[in-house]
Amino acid sequence: MKTAPIRRHDPFAAIEVLNPYDQSVVGEVAPADAGEIAAAVARARKAQAAFRHSQPYERRALLDALAARIAANAEELAQLLASEVGKTIAEARNEVRRSQNTLRLSGDAATFLDGEVLHCGIVSGGVDRLATITYEPVGVVGAITPFNYPLNLLCHKLGPAIAAGNAMIAKPSPKAPLTAGRLGDLAQEAGFPVGLFQIVHGGSEAAVALARSPIDLLSFTGGPAAGLALKNASGLVRCLMELGGNDPLFVMPDADLDKAVATAIGHRFEIAGQSCAAVKKLYLHQDIRARFIERLVPAVQAVRFGDPLDEATAMGPVIDEAAAETVAARIASTVNQGARLLTGGTRTRTMIAPTVLDDVEPDHPVVADETFGPVIAIRSFNDTEAAIAEVNASAFGLQAGIFTNDHAVIRRFSRELQVGGVMVNEGPDFRAEHVPFGGIKSSGLGREGVRIALREMSEPKVVID
Repeated sequence: MKTAPIRRHDPFAAIEVLNPYDQSVVGEVAPADAGEIAAAVARARKAQAAFRHSQPYERRALLDALAARIAANAEELAQLLASEVGKTIAEARNEVRRSQNTLRLSGDAATFLDGEVLHCGIVSGGVDRLATITYEPVGVVGAITPFNYPLNLLCHKLGPAIAAGNAMIAKPSPKAPLTAGRLGDLAQEAGFPVGLFQIVHGGSEAAVALARSPIDLLSFTGGPAAGLALKNASGLVRCLMELGGNDPLFVMPDADLDKAVATAIGHRFEIAGQSCAAVKKLYLHQDIRARFIERLVPAVQAVRFGDPLDEATAMGPVIDEAAAETVAARIASTVNQGARLLTGGTRTRTMIAPTVLDDVEPDHPVVADETFGPVIAIRSFNDTEAAIAEVNASAFGLQAGIFTNDHAVIRRFSRELQVGGVMVNEGPDFRAEHVPFGGIKSSGLGREGVRIALREMSEPKVVID
């Protein structure tokens, strides 16, 4: 493997994008300073002034055209995405496919941004008056996206923004900016008006500059600390924030164990465990604990990890060596504190072997906070109420999964878990593009998902006549 070049500390030096697997240079981007970001906002405002009067069918046609351009360049995008993020080529192709769905669903939703009419005769002064409620675009949306899903998460912001009649300026993660930049190029090919969708690059300085600029809404996906800093920087600007999770998967005595094992592995080791809603904590009921582990460990050991561009690879590296060091340190510290390492735990640069830890306690490092890495941490339980209380004590509340066919148990978990979504006979990482997605507490503000995001990115207007 090549040695990674030393990154310069100058925030306005060109940003080299490295392949997480072999440290080769994939490309570079030029970061924008505050002046360039201000100029981009001015262009966006000019473009949006005209676009706000576009019709729903025109917005749908624009988003469909972009989805078509993605489809025409699908393999190129997948190869680029896999190279800059390190996800397997199969995962990258799936993300490219999902991004097309996100845009098309956004276009469809644009035609159903319905208002309503309310009679005002509920009070004596409102007799013979009707209130007509419509939805108008907020204006200019600032979008800041993470490295783990650089295409589809951007489309989850872009699609609803355009469908609602807004302009967008996106700042992708400096760890994975190239796919987002290519999406900007394809938008121009698809016929997007000049200035309506722009990409700016950079690190935290650019993110803060965008948050402080005269935008009308800030949509951010990332960590809680960064989210709070950007919220403070943005002032009274409306914020939509998806800030991660520490999500549980419960397996009950009546569960389909083989399906639950496959789900735990598939959801936790996708993109090497670097998904906000991945299975961070695996709660096994004591009645099936031994049988589940007997199935789980050999299945984890069979996961092939390595070169993400190899078609046979099931799991690639984490995003960089700093991330790998953090995950490895948490594994080691958790074992030192009494957890049992059942398999994995080794690290070679950015590659961490798929890992299973048993007898993990709530204060152990791998579960005390969100761990972005391929680690399944097992908790055993008999008392359902205590297990739910333990999950609810977390600062996070994104999603949860439960494997059971007992309707009473499903109702109990659904009602009592303090999370944004409960997935039944699925892992917490399950998501449908049109369904609301997001969490409570430190997991975020507002919701993504095409239909609800369209409303989030609109302003209601009331006309009483």
